[in-house]
Amino acid sequence: MTIHADFDRLIDRRGTNCAKWDAMPKVYGVPVEDGIPMWVADMDFSAAEVLQDAVRGLLEKANYGYFTGESEMKDAVAWWMKSRHGWSPDPSHMFSTAGLGNAIAICLQTYTDPGDEVIIFTPVYHEFTNKIVNAGRVVKESPLVPGEDGMYRMDLQSLESALSGREKMLLFCSPHNPAGRVWTVEEQKELAAFCERHDLVLVADEIHHDLVLPGHTHVPMPVAAPDIAERLIMLTSSSKTFNTAGSRLGTVTIPGTMLRARFSDALTALNLSPNLLGCVLTRAAYTPQGAEWVDQLVGYLDGNRAAFLDAMGQIPGVRAMPMQATYLAWVDFSNTGMEMKEVLRRVNEDARIAPSVGAEFGKGGETCLRFNIATPRARVEEAATRLQAAFSDLQ
Repeated sequence: MTIHADFDRLIDRRGTNCAKWDAMPKVYGVPVEDGIPMWVADMDFSAAEVLQDAVRGLLEKANYGYFTGESEMKDAVAWWMKSRHGWSPDPSHMFSTAGLGNAIAICLQTYTDPGDEVIIFTPVYHEFTNKIVNAGRVVKESPLVPGEDGMYRMDLQSLESALSGREKMLLFCSPHNPAGRVWTVEEQKELAAFCERHDLVLVADEIHHDLVLPGHTHVPMPVAAPDIAERLIMLTSSSKTFNTAGSRLGTVTIPGTMLRARFSDALTALNLSPNLLGCVLTRAAYTPQGAEWVDQLVGYLDGNRAAFLDAMGQIPGVRAMPMQATYLAWVDFSNTGMEMKEVLRRVNEDARIAPSVGAEFGKGGETCLRFNIATPRARVEEAATRLQAAFSDLQ
């Protein structure tokens, strides 16, 4: 059955306890009445019909008690990874967590000790830093370097020279949030070799792996660098792709026997098990019908990318990084000649838009803002028009 997803339909999410909309006035001072939230990384589209059908089926059963089906869910995850990404994970190597933030927290507790250093490539998803600090570990930032093409590169040589010997883990975001970078196979091999040389556990957060724009291909770390298997933790979830973060379910895949045993012991000690809704939604998402919906979604997001980045390119001094993946546009205001306080005032007060503040993403993000463009095209175009008006005095 061919599906026809309507991504242009405007949905009013105000007053629905949607964090992205209803928390905007408190966090950014942007009024919910006519503000445009472009901060929290979730989408403003209706859920895929295959998910709605699954929830209706759950309602019809009228039973929300103890359940089976986790093994079938893991089989669905394995099918998806093989059919969509060329990776054939073993379902017996998988664990379920309460989302990938929870997975990162458990990894930190399991494989590092208080005071250990954890490497991240900044600017990067701000929750990496928060999780490390909350765990009593030390953040080790390795700033990414923009190339001549405007895309970020890892500087492993500089990182190597700055190592203290206290590093135990490296958190890797692939594809990259906030800059939408798809890492090449060669880059991933070099990173894997770096982790081998320095005896680091490599935690690869690949939650954006399905949101890769046309012309680009994401290669999962175990496919790009199979030799890293014994020290690799893979984090995946359907939540970003299908906008189901509220179901709080992530998959941790650990091919290495020793690392897998330690993670299993940690989950047993925490008495952590998956929730019913998360299992149902994941099984429904990872199907041929779900794949068809994702293909349509990615095509639509690419249109949003083109519209928004073209508009940003028309504002003097504003430079948007080319997007290869995700629905997050990373925009640099450093050449406007303005302090970021004034940039934010114009964006929040004049344009009535709430993007994520770049400084929260670590070194290298201080002059940037992250804009979520996973919203109907009309709203993206309205945001672009407002931003152009807010900076219309620039020459």
